[in-house]
Amino acid sequence: MRTIGYNLKQAFLQIGRNKGMSLASVFAITAMMLILGLFFVISVNVNLFSEMLKSEYDEVEFFLEDGTDSDEAQAIMDEFSKVDGVTGVSFRTKEDAMKIMKQRWGENGYLLDSLGDNPLPDSVLVTVDSPENATKITELATGMEGIEDIKYYKETVEKLTAVTDSMQIGALVVMAFLIIVSVVVVSNTIKLTVFARAKEISIMKYIGASNWFIRGPFLVEGIIIGLFSAGVSAGVTYLIYSKIVDIIGRDVMTILSCPMVPATYLSINLVCIFAAMGVSIGACGSIISMRRFLDT
Repeated sequence: MRTIGYNLKQAFLQIGRNKGMSLASVFAITAMMLILGLFFVISVNVNLFSEMLKSEYDEVEFFLEDGTDSDEAQAIMDEFSKVDGVTGVSFRTKEDAMKIMKQRWGENGYLLDSLGDNPLPDSVLVTVDSPENATKITELATGMEGIEDIKYYKETVEKLTAVTDSMQIGALVVMAFLIIVSVVVVSNTIKLTVFARAKEISIMKYIGASNWFIRGPFLVEGIIIGLFSAGVSAGVTYLIYSKIVDIIGRDVMTILSCPMVPATYLSINLVCIFAAMGVSIGACGSIISMRRFLDT
């Protein structure tokens, strides 16, 4: 306990002596984590939307032309039922489609009442056992009489997946560069303290102090800087994202029928990620700054 108390006391004293460089370290790490947080929240929401679309991979909806009677609709359903891989065929009236849309719009569902006549078409829903069969069904339906449009998200999901993968790779590259910059800044900050205490460190080594005893305050200093930066960046990211959710979250849900990831859920994950990164960056910077003064 005495060693912990000594390390904490010395760490705060060292931060106070080098306020300028300590603030520079905090700004560098905070900027890096804010950029990471931006990539993180975008990637998570894109992944959520992509997964929701993937859940509809096994279902293709065929919108029927106006004036298609029940016999024609039944003929289309019978044609789909004969295809291998089809596990179910059902008919959805325009009234049922309107009810579903009102449910998706939630509290804003009443706005649809102002449309007057129902503009939605009747449709046939075909459930398949694999995406390959869904593609086969859509090809079969192309040019079929009575079918006006097809709702199938395969190409959209593939594009979203490609975008998400590119974002993740880009985030890793940017994050790696910023982590290196942050470690260098923290290392230089702590080096100032090490230079100022060079004689003291030499005396401590002369009287038999271990390397880890000497390194302790500097290691704690780096960790404190990292944790403080993590707290600031997590708080700023949460405030920005929660404000975005409040402003456009409901509109996104209305337009895309997909909710945004709750800010509270993201904040918990961000705090854990940022705290781990802050401690790692601070510790690495401290260890690097001490290498030339200690036999490691």
